[in-house]
Parts: sequence; structure tokens; C-alpha cells
Amino acid sequence: MTAEPLVLGIETSCDETGIGIVRGRTLLTNTIASSMDEHARYGGVVPEVAARAHLEELQPSIEAALAEAQVSLADLDAVAVTSGPGLAGALMVGVGAAKALAVSLGKPLYAVNHLVGHIAADILDPESGPLEYPTVALLVSGGHTSLLLVRDLTTDVELLGETMDDAAGEAFDKVARILGLPYPGGPQIDRAAATGDPAAIRFPRGLSRASDMDEHRYDFSFSGLKTAVARWIEQREAAGEQVPIADVAASFREAVVDVLVTKALDACARYDVPRLLLGGGVIANRRLRDVALERARAAGVTVRIPDLKLCTDNGAMIAALAAELISSGRGPSTLEFGADSTLPVTEIQVASA
Repeated sequence: MTAEPLVLGIETSCDETGIGIVRGRTLLTNTIASSMDEHARYGGVVPEVAARAHLEELQPSIEAALAEAQVSLADLDAVAVTSGPGLAGALMVGVGAAKALAVSLGKPLYAVNHLVGHIAADILDPESGPLEYPTVALLVSGGHTSLLLVRDLTTDVELLGETMDDAAGEAFDKVARILGLPYPGGPQIDRAAATGDPAAIRFPRGLSRASDMDEHRYDFSFSGLKTAVARWIEQREAAGEQVPIADVAASFREAVVDVLVTKALDACARYDVPRLLLGGGVIANRRLRDVALERARAAGVTVRIPDLKLCTDNGAMIAALAAELISSGRGPSTLEFGADSTLPVTEIQVASA
């Protein structure tokens, strides 16, 4: 296989049908078909709706990606797919399609980890240079909030901590609903918070007390924060007072950002790693990026953030991870794998030969 393999990646872990094509570390296309509008009426992602949308969008998305990259299926060196974690039904659509495509073309197939894919998105930035090791990675999305120690992208990723309940993005959606704001909640909270005071209300920082440090130092919990916002609003409404939506939104966002950045930088200090990579859809939150950059600079930590178009779920990051596996000499996956909704981050490639 060539030193710069041409790989098509398929990502269907949640509500985006992502098809990406890379040549080595060069991005050729990042095609995404989102079913977000279909989920908006329900106020959140409905797994059955997501799976059906993937079925409808996969073929046209693959065709569009090939056209944009100006390559054919026959040109491909390999096919890659997300095996997990994610929504089981949604994952099964992508896994089935990838197996069929690889078998029909006689191409090697690489089944990879969705979370590690978010880290791989960073290597597609031609201006950022190679990813240095070790690095601490903070992945924040609607379904995942994870803190990782990456010693090598293809062989050694350690889970330091993860959410114990709601992911950060999920908390944004739920608090937006409490405030009467539409789905998805992240952008709505951001807009509402623009004119608010982030110090107006001191909402709790989950798992940040001294008593949490031994067992849950790098774990996250946002369920209590969501409840605290709801109770605060209920008390104001019961007292006949107007709810200051902008201040609530800004204070809630600040609590989330504070705990994310604090734990990430604590991990950098504890493991003596002067590098922090941010990934996942919630990284689109400007306040999170600004606070992370400001506090990291003060701590002597360099921050890397992939192109925001590559922070949300996408097929390009899956293709990029597979390309790295190929370049490092890893063989393809066998067909003895399926959709694994709880795939641990330590399993970078699934069912490798």
C-alpha cells in the first residue's frame, strides 16, 4: 500500500452521516449530512430516527464525497468505519455499509474508535505540524465528555476520566429546554449568554470538591448542575420574580467551562504534559475555547484545536485515523466485528488481523 493511502471513512455514531476521504494526512473531502432538524421536534436525538436518516443519506453522501475528492471507488486503498462508541442502531448502519463496500471492492477495512478519531482530526491541519506525544486530549460533545492521555495515536490512548452522567453537550440541551430555548442547546445558550453576567450565579462545579479528588479527579458530572439551574429558576418563578435568562445562561456556561478547563489543565500538570488538544462538537463554544487558551497560556500549556468543521462528528477523522494505522504498518480489521455502543477508548482499532 502507498505511503499516503487513499482512505474513505464512514461515521454514523449519532445524527451526522459523515463521509470523509483523505490521502495520508491530506483532507480531500469532508461530506456531512445531518439529521438534526428531524430531531429538533423531539428536543434531542432519537436513535431510531438517526438510524433511518443514515440509511437514506449514506449512498448520496458517498457519491457526493467521491465527486468532490475527484476519485473513484476503485482508486481507494482502504475503507474505514466507526465501530463505536455511539448509538447502536446508528452504528450498525455504517458498519454494514462499510463491510459491504470493502468486500465488494476487495479493499481492506479498518474498524476504528470514534473518540480516537476526534484526536486524529487534528493531524489533518496542514499548518499545525505533527501531533507531539504525550498529549492530553479533552473531548467534549453531545454524547461524550472524556479526558485522555495520548502517548501514541495508533497504539496507546489512556482514559483518565469521563462523564458519570450527562455529557456536557447533553447538559447544554437540557438547560436550554429549561430556559425555553430551542434544540440544539449549545448555540442557543451561547446566544443568550452573550449579554449575561457569568458571575451572576454561582452554580456548582460537579466532582470538584477535595473529597472527589481521590476517586473522581478527572471524571465529570453535569446532572447536578442541570438540577441546580432548574431549582434556581423554580425558586425565582415561585417568588414571582422574572428569570434573567441571559445571566442564567452565562452562569451555567461558565460552570461547565470552568470544570472542563480546570480538570484538563490539572491533568497536564499532574502528568507533566505541556500540550492540550481540544476536540468534539462542544469545542465550537467560543467561551470554552477562550478560557482554555487564556488559562493554558498562564500555565505554560500549548493548546491545539482542529478546524471547527472537523470537531463535530465526521468521516474525515475516521479516514485519518485509519490512514495513520496503515502508515504505521497495522493490518486491516477482519469482518468479525460489529457495532459496539460502549467501545472503550483503549481499543483504537477493532478486530485487527
